[in-house]
Amino acid sequence: MDDVEYAEYCRSLLENFAREFLERTRELGPQDGLRELALAFGEVSAGGVDYYDRGRELVSRLFTSYPEFAPTFPRELLWFLGGECLHYMPDEEIAEFERRREDSA
Repeated sequence: MDDVEYAEYCRSLLENFAREFLERTRELGPQDGLRELALAFGEVSAGGVDYYDRGRELVSRLFTSYPEFAPTFPRELLWFLGGECLHYMPDEEIAEFERRREDSA
């Protein structure tokens, strides 16, 4: 998988996550923080804002404010977004992603 295909794959992961997150929170009021977060993920996945910077910010909010939803977030996206998102991955998992990346190079 080349870099363009990988980026497209990650975007589809984000779109799927956002769609499911929006569905799971649809009964919440628009002022509910969890619903606002789901809507923000939807906006990022639709390309409405900067994918990387805003994505990293939203991941941090998800993992710190709503850790019960963190397991539903695709691990591949933590690696793809990088930066502070890597703080939510254990060292062993980071090493595995690095090894896979080297193997594909």
